[in-house]
Formats: sequence, C-alpha cells, structure tokens
Amino acid sequence: MLETRDLTIRFGGHVAVNNVSCAFAPGTLTAIVGPNGAGKTTYFNLISGQLKASAGTVSLDGQLLSGLSPSARTHAGLGRAFQLTNLFPNLTVLENVRLAVQATREGAHRRGLNLWSIWSDHKALTERADQILADVALKSREHATVASLPHGDQRKLEVALLMALEPKVFMFDEPTAGMNAAEAPVILDLIRKLKQDKSKTILLVEHKMDVVRELADRIIVLHNGTLVADGEPAEVIASPVVQEAYLGIAKEAVA
Repeated sequence: MLETRDLTIRFGGHVAVNNVSCAFAPGTLTAIVGPNGAGKTTYFNLISGQLKASAGTVSLDGQLLSGLSPSARTHAGLGRAFQLTNLFPNLTVLENVRLAVQATREGAHRRGLNLWSIWSDHKALTERADQILADVALKSREHATVASLPHGDQRKLEVALLMALEPKVFMFDEPTAGMNAAEAPVILDLIRKLKQDKSKTILLVEHKMDVVRELADRIIVLHNGTLVADGEPAEVIASPVVQEAYLGIAKEAVA
C-alpha cells in the first residue's frame, strides 16, 4: 500500500501541499482532482521524489521512501511517467523501450556471460519491448527516433516506458493532455487493462470529469494544497464542498 502522512511542502510563505494524509490500496484507481493550482502535480512530485517535502512521509508496503532519490523510489516500485527529456532522443522508440525493460531484468546482459546467452537474453528483451509497443499502438513507429515523434506518439511512449518498468504503483498525470480524439482512447484503454490487475495501484490526475467518472474507484479533491474530499466518485461529485468549489469542472464535463 502507498501511503502519505502529513505530506507538506512550502515555497517561502506559500504552502503548496498542506498535511495531506492518504493511503492508496492495490486494486484501486484513485483520481486526484481540483482546479489549477490546487497542488495535484506538486503532490505527485512529492510522492515520486522530484520535490523534497518540507514535512511528512511517503511509504510503500511499509518501506519509508522519504529521503530516497526518484530513481530509488522507482526501484522500490513507484512508476511515474517519464518526461521525454530523460530519454535518448537520438535512439529509436524500440531501443528506448528495450532499455527500460532491461533496467528491470536480471540476465546475461548484466553478467557478461557467453555470447549465446547474451543474444538469447537480448532477444527476450526485444520481444517484451515489441509487445509493449503493440499495446500502445506504436509498433509501426518502432524504428523512428524519439526526437521525430509527434506529440501524441510521445505521450504513448511515456506510457510504454512506464509499463516496461512493471511498477507496483502507476502514476498518470493527465495522460491524454494534448492528444487528439483519435489518440486518447488508446491510452484510456491501456489504463482500463491495467485496472484489471488487482495487485497494482493506479493514481490519476485528470481534468476531464467524464474520464474520471468512468475510470475512478475513488476520488480525492485537493484545494489550495489541502485534501477537502475523499470517497466514491458519485459521493464526492455530489458533495456540497465539491459542488460549491468545483461546479465549473462539473459544468465543463457536461458541456
């Protein structure tokens, strides 16, 4: 189970995330909603280690993650979508995904064994990378360089790399942002498939309330960095605090 306790970050006199305590169980997709500036992405960054908390803790399955680097948290099982600036833009799509698969696997490629073992291991890594690219509808672009990809394909690649890491916790921050109507369903279908694995925990920051209603088992609402609502989607959306503070979001979803 992923858990934050009294998680807080201050930037000077501004408290961006304020004493947020929340537990996220395997087999559950939790949507994190709120208006712009509510602290949603900052909360994600505190969990994944991109930002250092001013106070509070993050733990996963009883292991304290606070103080660990982002890469150490990834190794512990936290999966946050890659930013493409962290990738190898001049390598192909397939090469990038294969490297991500390789990072999670033991094998001859790490132990320096005989050439046959290394070739066999390389073949298995490539087959796994090929399967992931098929899942995200990028197989036809596998030999393209990352730098040449249009925005929609870049977002698909971010999800592919996240899948390659096989994390315990999947963290999606507006995964369909900037995608057109034809591209977004591919990512949403992938999230639906991931939900079927009840050993995985999924966190989703999403502004599109129709997507939230369909996918979420639970919604938490942040406002000015504070947790103001937490519960089942219908209950949270209908609650007075959400109706008052986020009616604009509800109207936008209906429109």
